[in-house]
Amino acid sequence: MDIAVFLTPVDLPESLIQQALPSQMVRHVHFFTGDMSELEGMKVAILGVKESRGSLEQGETANAPESFRNFFYKLHRFDQPLPVIDLGDIRAGQSVSDTYFALNQTCEVLMRKGILPVVIGGSQDLTFAIYQAYEKMEQTVNLVTVDYRLDFGKSDGDVNSKNYLNKVVLHKPNYLFNYSNIGHQRYLVESDLLELMSNMYFDAHRLGDIQPNLQRAEPIIRNADLFSIDMSVVRTAEAPGTTHPGPNGFYGDQIAQLCRYAGMSDKLTSFGLFELDPLMDISGQAAHLAAQMVWCLLEGYTHRKGDYPVGDHGDYMKYIVPMTHDGHELIFYKSHLTDRWWMDVPYPSGMSTKYERHHLVPCTYEEFLQASSEEMPDRWWKTYQKLV
Repeated sequence: MDIAVFLTPVDLPESLIQQALPSQMVRHVHFFTGDMSELEGMKVAILGVKESRGSLEQGETANAPESFRNFFYKLHRFDQPLPVIDLGDIRAGQSVSDTYFALNQTCEVLMRKGILPVVIGGSQDLTFAIYQAYEKMEQTVNLVTVDYRLDFGKSDGDVNSKNYLNKVVLHKPNYLFNYSNIGHQRYLVESDLLELMSNMYFDAHRLGDIQPNLQRAEPIIRNADLFSIDMSVVRTAEAPGTTHPGPNGFYGDQIAQLCRYAGMSDKLTSFGLFELDPLMDISGQAAHLAAQMVWCLLEGYTHRKGDYPVGDHGDYMKYIVPMTHDGHELIFYKSHLTDRWWMDVPYPSGMSTKYERHHLVPCTYEEFLQASSEEMPDRWWKTYQKLV
């Protein structure tokens, strides 16, 4: 498919290009002109989506891609080279469904070519459109969001940024394997939603549990195929230009670190950044942070080591932990390249094709120690329940 029909090329201010230093990002990104051959050899594609009708707020999120680029292309490049192309923007369609179609078709083409789409919205319901891109790829998907709430709102009516997860979970055919959210604030989330997450063996990780030790989020993110961020998860003092500013949330350096974790993961195949509102971003601080977040994502990409699912078992140290109380054994792997950990969760015979991407689950060294004390890790149990 020729995705150029969906795209409007980037129109950067002439002064930004003329005054750029040799080391600034504007000098190291290829700007798409409409020829599909330009995608050859690329690893990452930046893609703006000028669509905000899925937002229930009266803001300017459709203008977020322009605001983001004004800061991103002034940043200096990272140490390792990375072929990046800026595809420009997907125009808002006659209906929101038209925009969804353009986005999922574009993402599918990119992912089939091994290119990581970095989508800059727009409202977070666009996550559903990215998710739809996996439908024809014959694989189940792990979705991870970073959000201050759980977007399972009332589903009567159109899809929007507060209920899009209903569409993801209920979509037929169902190719969602796991969903995790990082950073919700308990006083902003209904108890019924947390119970729903638990009943579906999904994961909801509170801001207060992750913030003191950010490394707890790393294996969660490492397990994601699709990683989606609501900029409102960052506290207002750090990022005032969001659709739902609030006094609490992640600090700027913390959300940037989460993006770096995502970039380093060989499993990640799509990324979205949403709910940036230039109307509220008087000083441009939120757009500047968004630019740094994507920079950290790309810099993390340059540090990929070929871990699972790219590597093979020979790249790991294998540990067998006996559980004497029930006669079972838990198997863990530690990467020689990165010192990162995985645990092996067995899947039913005859289902290996469907689940082979999910039985090696990213975990922490602490979970290995937990199993060594004959305590079953919660992550192992939830994965097993989904496999059976």
